[in-house]
Amino acid sequence: MIKNNKSFDLKSLDYFILAPTKPPIYQQLFSPLFRERGLKVMVKRLDLLHPDVQGNKFYKLHYNLKTAKDLGFRSVLTFGGAYSNHIHATSFAAAANGLESIGVIRGELIAPLNPTLIDAQNQGMLLHPMNRTDYREKDSPTILEQLKGMFGDFYLIPEGGTNALAIKGTKEILTDQDLNMDFVTTPIGTGGTFAGLLGSATAKQQVIGFSALKGDFIFSEIDDLLQKHNIRPKCTYNIQTAYHFGGYAKHKPALIQFMQELKKKANLPLDPVYTGKMLFGLFDLIQKDYFPYGSKILVLHTGGLQGIRGFEQRLGIQL
Repeated sequence: MIKNNKSFDLKSLDYFILAPTKPPIYQQLFSPLFRERGLKVMVKRLDLLHPDVQGNKFYKLHYNLKTAKDLGFRSVLTFGGAYSNHIHATSFAAAANGLESIGVIRGELIAPLNPTLIDAQNQGMLLHPMNRTDYREKDSPTILEQLKGMFGDFYLIPEGGTNALAIKGTKEILTDQDLNMDFVTTPIGTGGTFAGLLGSATAKQQVIGFSALKGDFIFSEIDDLLQKHNIRPKCTYNIQTAYHFGGYAKHKPALIQFMQELKKKANLPLDPVYTGKMLFGLFDLIQKDYFPYGSKILVLHTGGLQGIRGFEQRLGIQL
């Protein structure tokens, strides 16, 4: 049995074959900007939980894979793009738990495969391309029945991993030692991590989500998640939509330069899809005096670093 320690708390972890290699590390960031405003900024390095199932994916997959095994499934099927952190993490976590995995990939599989898909394939994941028209209907009964006809019975994990069991896991990201922080920040993709944090943060805290997606639809999606999963936040919360840099998986030179500087000066690697945009947005909000003097800010590093290889390969940019 794997015993929990004070800095890491996931129930029933002994059931999960893929255990964390280490508890989260808290890294304090220093800047004249923070000192002027009396701010303490701490990064919770969830990216260091495990080399292959990093950050929020660890929490999202935990109860899903446990349930798949409890119900007697032999395989899991999920969806994602060609550079998906979720596809990558699911392939490793499923293999470690003795489960077969199927990854339905949006669009064509282009040879040679990128590093994300090579890793997934090497873990035994069966990669199945789906044209973009069908992919938009991937949650429909018709498409799911077609997939069952091809692959047999499987345990379904949605794109990005967000469902009730994922949110159950992400509610456990914040531990007792985080309760003294005034603000908690996280990137937002499908919203499962943000929803989980809203279900566990205290009334004295504010949770700020930085959307990686372009558009204001994220507000209604979060509202729907909270209603669907009966989450009534005690905390206040805010969603920032001005730091998407053109939309999902898009970037601009200012973002890349910021990430490179932060890695050089603070030894903090970020990805350009989620965590880079969050930290850029955080620094901007601090410059705009969003946070009261003396605030303590907890920044969640949600992983996603595996995607850097494909980003560098495609664009020839060193992060």
